[in-house]
Amino acid sequence: MTSPIRQAEILRNTTETKIALKLTLEGTGQYTVSTGIRFFDHMLELFTRHGGFNLELTCNGDLDVDQHHTVEDIGIALGEAFDRAVGDKKGINRAGYFLMPMDETLAIAAVDLSGRAAFVVDTKVRTRLVGDLQSELVTDFFEGFARGARANVHVKTMYGRSNHHKIEAIFKAFARAMRVACSRDAQLAEMLPSTKGLL
Repeated sequence: MTSPIRQAEILRNTTETKIALKLTLEGTGQYTVSTGIRFFDHMLELFTRHGGFNLELTCNGDLDVDQHHTVEDIGIALGEAFDRAVGDKKGINRAGYFLMPMDETLAIAAVDLSGRAAFVVDTKVRTRLVGDLQSELVTDFFEGFARGARANVHVKTMYGRSNHHKIEAIFKAFARAMRVACSRDAQLAEMLPSTKGLL
């Protein structure tokens, strides 16, 4: 018996952003992403490809004010989509981690779909901009995602030279950690991966 495809759609409309998002967990890495911030688009595209998800995402945000609302709200919406798509969490791995080399850079990501929001982010990026993205907002994205997904999210650049590579390696590691966490485990089947009986 084939398991149903897990999907979620999120519409998030505020005075600051208008977001339409469709996520498929059992995807093939296909994406259409438009946020108005090209480097951020690139990070979400490679997240989708490396995670093996499908993602359709458009955001019209108040970029004339700042990038903050756009980046944070997309993090929240994407997190909510994952939380919805995994459903009751029975039979999933729940946690995942990945160590990602990218040329001279090494990054690590660890996630737990625990039902509790917590985040730790250390990019080791000290420049204001990477491409056209305000680099400090990488933290806001992962904070928003952790809140939306009700997950523990830890991402860190271990070392590296290129600021582009530092952020990109984090997003790739995060994608692969999320792929593991969301994956179904045949041995777990209908078991909820928690002794509490609730996630």
